[in-house]
Amino acid sequence: MDATDGSEGPAALDRFLRTDPADVGCGEAMAVLHVYAELVDRDPAQAEAQYSGVAAHLAACGPCAEDLAGLLAALRD
Repeated sequence: MDATDGSEGPAALDRFLRTDPADVGCGEAMAVLHVYAELVDRDPAQAEAQYSGVAAHLAACGPCAEDLAGLLAALRD
């Protein structure tokens, strides 16, 4: 099935409507993820305050959150 058959329309719309307006999206989150990861490793509260849009995105995007987890694991090893 593809998106044009309407099968995902309501679910996709629901996900979109629940998106935090502060969410910066994958592109911007990926551009600063290495900096964000280093800050999270030192001070998670400061990271969330300083990069609230990235934090909002990571809360909603599983693949980007997995990338953050990988960076944190590398920093901590």
